[in-house]
Amino acid sequence: MKPLLVFVIGIACAGCAKSGKTPIVVYSPHGKEMLSSFARAYEEVHPADAVEWLDMGSQDVYDRVRTEKENPQADIWWGGPMTAFSRAEREGLLERYIPSWDSVSVPAYRSGGGFWYGTFLTPEVIMYNSNRITPEQAPKDWDDLLDQSWRGKIVIRSPLASGTMRIIFSSIILREMQRGGSLRSGFDWLRRLDANTKTYAADPTQLYIAIAREEGLVTLWDLPDVMLQVETHHYPFAYVLPASGTPLITDGIALVRGAKHTDEAKRFYEFVTSRASMTRQAREFFRIPARSDIAGSDLPPWMRSLAMKALPVNFDTLASREKEWMKTWDETVRGRGSAAAGE
Repeated sequence: MKPLLVFVIGIACAGCAKSGKTPIVVYSPHGKEMLSSFARAYEEVHPADAVEWLDMGSQDVYDRVRTEKENPQADIWWGGPMTAFSRAEREGLLERYIPSWDSVSVPAYRSGGGFWYGTFLTPEVIMYNSNRITPEQAPKDWDDLLDQSWRGKIVIRSPLASGTMRIIFSSIILREMQRGGSLRSGFDWLRRLDANTKTYAADPTQLYIAIAREEGLVTLWDLPDVMLQVETHHYPFAYVLPASGTPLITDGIALVRGAKHTDEAKRFYEFVTSRASMTRQAREFFRIPARSDIAGSDLPPWMRSLAMKALPVNFDTLASREKEWMKTWDETVRGRGSAAAGE
């Protein structure tokens, strides 16, 4: 476990002990706006508890939970793609828990064994700077990003720490394998994208700033975060749902096995996944609910009219090969696209 994490949690829990409150440690990629808002809302209802959250990429969450397996520091893991949760389930990192709303969950959006449940459906999009690019000029599909007109204008969040980017890249590999008949065709596609990529951002904040400052004009990202940045920071961002389809990610939640405050974590789990909370998350934080009992009238207009075409993705294959593929990408593709193209 990294020393910084021990330091942060140590201070947090010391503060809880001093105040007499029970800490609930939450690992999540949901961002400080949403995490702080729901931590406050939960504590108003449960004043004996204190929510301590750590915001990090979903791959970082998985890595930390796995590293801390023998001495868990988190109580609950809130947010990340189902591939990461499925992998954690297979490795015995999650505690089985059937929430009160199990009857309105969709079987395709949850663990068959009850170890994690889907909370949101997250489409992946092409995001662009709307001050510099008009809707007519924007790329309309994934393959458009390979055109030389976008050379040096693309900034991408590094996929090694990002569950979102790992799924986008892995979905492209799967698509190209189906079209070209080989794994090589998938990595060839990513090399062409790399040739057009100016840089890889270390975290989402750096990605947003780079696009807002026109250091890059285009990226690949998830729809809820695009809209949240426009609403919260008034960034000049717009998006395109790729014409050929988007990898539709199921975003999950789970209890950490061996957690120190399981009962409190269950209360927080139920609170943030309640019908009222999911409706609020849709309206204020642009999350598309995975529950089947939320009426369209409770959702914002843009969400009701959203026309999503899902890219066919075998997520079981993706989950089993993603780690290997991203290692190969890092070792053979990143920063080598131009050289591979003979430039």
